[in-house]
Amino acid sequence: MVFTFDRLRELGPASLVLKALIVAVVLDALLLGFILFRRNYRKRYFANRDKRLLELRRDWEALVSGNIPYETWRSNPSDRRIVETIVLDAFEAAEASESARLLRFLRSSGLIEKMIFDARSHRGWRRLRALVALGRTRAPEGVPALAEGLSDPALETRLAALRGLGRMACPEAGKEILCWVLEGGLQVPALPLQMALIQCCAERPQILLPYVQHCEGAIREVLARVLGEVATPALAQDLLPFVDDDLPELRAAAARAFSNMKATVALETLSELSKDNVWFVRLRSVVSLGKLCDVGAVPPLLRALTDSHRLVRLRAAEGLVNLKTERAEIFEQVVAIRDRYGLHAYLTALENASQTADLESAIKSSSISQQHQTQLLEVLSTSKLPAQQIPLEEFTFKKAASNP
Repeated sequence: MVFTFDRLRELGPASLVLKALIVAVVLDALLLGFILFRRNYRKRYFANRDKRLLELRRDWEALVSGNIPYETWRSNPSDRRIVETIVLDAFEAAEASESARLLRFLRSSGLIEKMIFDARSHRGWRRLRALVALGRTRAPEGVPALAEGLSDPALETRLAALRGLGRMACPEAGKEILCWVLEGGLQVPALPLQMALIQCCAERPQILLPYVQHCEGAIREVLARVLGEVATPALAQDLLPFVDDDLPELRAAAARAFSNMKATVALETLSELSKDNVWFVRLRSVVSLGKLCDVGAVPPLLRALTDSHRLVRLRAAEGLVNLKTERAEIFEQVVAIRDRYGLHAYLTALENASQTADLESAIKSSSISQQHQTQLLEVLSTSKLPAQQIPLEEFTFKKAASNP
């Protein structure tokens, strides 16, 4: 050994290079040994896990029913994670009765309480995993723990808690989200917040109204979009003040809520909203006009056929096609508008509703003159406007069935 060091000293500066090479070789050997040891360990771990998974799967019914004591697997962390994974995966495709049975199993075995404890006591990725698992169970008792996760400093953890509350799809979870937003502001991206609130507030959209009235800025805009998605006809009177609101989302929500109101009350408001500057407000008002099933909606729907937005034209055409009134006279007015995009939208809606043959029969049996019938049938078959304007004849619409 002394002779070796003497020889290295004789090399001078080159000895440093040689020592570095020796150290590198030793470190590479240690790293390679660690990689091989880790691969073997993980191979044995996953082999044992798969073996245990097969055993638990074979006795799954006895395990869920409680015939196998929970103490035989719950004290083992590996077995507990396997059981938890199987149950959470089964939730995704289970029917209502099976979901209730799995939820009873989670409660009786104490797994729900374990998830809640982990979500409250851990931090970092452990808390994130617990919040995701708790949200997948859709257990109402997990709402407070998920609400606490909204205050976590990590964005990923806050998003996991938000999505978990959205999976609950209950008003209580929606109130927790709304209170958190009102206190802390917009601390997550708008789209996940909207999706979670839509799921939670679909059952009781009226819980949004106080928050929309008192919030400002970006938060009010997000809540207005949510209200526009979940608004129901029962909120029509509450949404009436929003018809002239500065936010187009609130005007769209009001238009949606008027869809099942009495035609005498809703027609004037929806007709005005169908002229709005924002396309989706016009779209919502046109859809609501079509749902009124009243002949008074014909003029604004015909006007909407000339709209600059394709979806507005298509929904207006669908409203006209579904209207229970004289189809031939309606088609004559559509042709008289002389808008080829509106004509194509009407013919598309007619074809989608499989009513092309009915319209052809209605034209032939109508009181319109023979010349006009020939021109209208030609337009129907060629989907092209006539070279000259077709003068409108006098006619009277039959009263359609209106919603009460």
